[in-house]
This record gives sequence, structure tokens and C-alpha cells, in this order.
Amino acid sequence: MVRIDFNRLRFLVVDDNAHMRHILRTVLQGFGAREVYEAEDGAGGLEAFTQFMPDIVLTDCEMPIFDGLELARMIRRAGTNANPCVPIIMLTGHSQKSRVVGARDAGITEFLAKPISAKALYQRILNVVANPRPFIKTQTYFGPDRRRNVNPNYVGPERRKGAKAEVIRQQPLLDKAKVLS
Repeated sequence: MVRIDFNRLRFLVVDDNAHMRHILRTVLQGFGAREVYEAEDGAGGLEAFTQFMPDIVLTDCEMPIFDGLELARMIRRAGTNANPCVPIIMLTGHSQKSRVVGARDAGITEFLAKPISAKALYQRILNVVANPRPFIKTQTYFGPDRRRNVNPNYVGPERRKGAKAEVIRQQPLLDKAKVLS
């Protein structure tokens, strides 16, 4: 397994369940993270996002005031904050296909069903650190490329249609978090 040096990454954990926030903080600190900020709802998460400028956001889906999908949409609004391209990992106990598609369409970078394991969380973080997906900007969407596999010859029903999309390449967070062997 590839190892990441976590001590230079800032994390924001947004979850209305204090026990879940504690678990995530403990796991992240076990990985070596030194800066882990917390918020108990979407409004507090947006405020903490603006204040602490995290490198990675971990958010629950269902929370009071506004949920994780609304939080993601607010973060992704280009021009409204310093880093609309921050990786957002959604954690939820609801993993039905419609929920996953809704999260994807809100600009969520990675999706992780609860109960989580440290290994699965590490893998999602490794994905966003080492292999960031390019961001797509269209009239109706701004967020990570929703396609995992890019095949220029694909002609099926999921083929992107309409106007050309602006593709924004992301720098890997590897500059901040070295990959250790």
C-alpha cells in the first residue's frame, strides 16, 4: 500500500454526529494528520471552510441547517471562495444509486458508505491526493470530472453533449503530502 505523509495536510470534518467526528479525527490523526478541524452542520462547515482553508473536506450527507450536498454546491460556486476545487469526500449511511448520483452531480469528489473502515478512508484520500480528477466547468456544472474512465471513442448514451466544457487540470496534493514508499 502506498503511504502518504499526512502531517502537512489540513482536513475539515463536517458531521452532525459528535461520535463520528471523533472517530474521523482519531483515524486521521492515526494516519499522521496534525490539522483536523470540525463542524457540526453545513453552515458551520462553510464557515470553517472559509476560516481554515482545508486541503480536504470530509462531510456527512444529512445534517441540519443545510446538508452535505448543499455544502458541496456552495464550496463549488466558482468565485465565492478561495478554493472551489478542494477535494470533498462524502460519508453517508445512504448509498443507494440515486444518492451516489446526486452526490456526484453536486460536485462530490469521492463517496464512502458508512460504516467506514480506515483502509477505505485512506484509499479515498490517496485517490484525491495522488490522482486528482480534472474539474469540468459548463453552464450547469462545476466540479470534478464525473467520468472515471475517459475514452475519446465512446459514443454511448452517457456521452457528454452540448457545448464544449472547460477542463481545469488539478495539481496533485503531492506537493504538500509526499508519497512515502
